[in-house]
This record gives sequence, C-alpha cells and structure tokens, in this order.
Amino acid sequence: MKNIVILISGRGSNMQALLNANMNCNIAAVISNKADAGGLTFAQAHGIPTAVVAHRDHPDRESFDAALAKVIDDFAPDLVILAGFMRILTVKFVTHYAGRLINIHPSLLPSYPGLHTHARALHDGVKIHGCTVHFVTADLDHGPVIIQAAIPVLADDTEHTLSARILHQEHRIFPQAIRWLCSDQIELNENGKVVNHSHNPAGNALISPSLE
Repeated sequence: MKNIVILISGRGSNMQALLNANMNCNIAAVISNKADAGGLTFAQAHGIPTAVVAHRDHPDRESFDAALAKVIDDFAPDLVILAGFMRILTVKFVTHYAGRLINIHPSLLPSYPGLHTHARALHDGVKIHGCTVHFVTADLDHGPVIIQAAIPVLADDTEHTLSARILHQEHRIFPQAIRWLCSDQIELNENGKVVNHSHNPAGNALISPSLE
C-alpha cells in the first residue's frame, strides 16, 4: 500500500475529500505551511499525523522548501499531494519529487495557469471551464494531465458560483486520480504524457451552449 503525504494551506476541502474517499493507500501525514490551517484540525480528528512547516520562519523559498522536504521525507511518501497548498515550489523541490508530486488546479490546463482562474475565465467569456489534476513540473501549472472535469459556464455565473461548481468537480476527480496512482493504473510514457491503463473514454462531448 502506497504512502501519501498531503500538503495544505487552509481549510483543505480537497484534503477532506481525499480523507473521505475510499482509496487504497495510507495517508501518512497532512502538513501545512500555516499553523492555523483549518484542515489540520480535520486531519487530527481522523487520526492522521499532522505537522507545520511555517514559511514565515524561513528567509527564502530555498530554505523553506529544504525544511519542508525534510519533514515530508520522514514519512517516506510514495506520493506528495498538493491540496490547496499555496506556495510556489522551487525547481530543486519539484525535481526531488519528480513523478510523485501531484496538484489540483481550478482550470482546464493549460488554460489559465496561476491565480484568479474563475475571474479570468468569466472576463474572457469562455463557455466551458473546469479543473485539472496533474503531475507537478518546474513549469508552473503545466505538468502532465491526469484527469480533468469540465462544466458549462452559465450566463448568470459569478466568480463565486462558478468557483463553487468547479470545487464540487474537484472533490470528484481528485480522489479518482489518487486511486489510479495508488493502484499503478497510470504512468508517464517516454513523451511525458499520462497513460491510463484502466480507462477508455466514452467519447461524449460537453457542448455549451447546447445544440438546438
């Protein structure tokens, strides 16, 4: 059974979705860069070891990442999961966990990397928006895609309503991605693309606005 370590910065709703899911893996620890992160309390209530590595205690990103990696490695993880971890990681950190570092991002990557994805999507008037689980690489928010969920953008959507509907999809696809990883059903091929050995897409299309 694979060991996973989850990194959070806040309430950790995606972390909660992972803890509540039926996954064939051991959640070894939940680690935050903020001592007041609400997700730590949730993890502790579920008997999960927790730790805090405060980024403000370190003079730069390199020293913070080194301290964080030391704590992570104490739990011997097979996978390190970024579940709302709001820190940009150094190339050295990402390289250390190459092929084991997983993130969820609130857009259909490679569209809208970075922050404020929902506001940017609404500003641009896109008709389909979504979320992505992907491997983390040194190229921010551009790692190989594992799974995506797409929803239509409604005429009366606000940033808040769109965010809430996307978050619901995040809670669905994130556990599925980790299940696949923990059961060795996906891998990276020689071209750096994700190959899923257990899933054949149905070929259905999401069209927004719908056809007459």
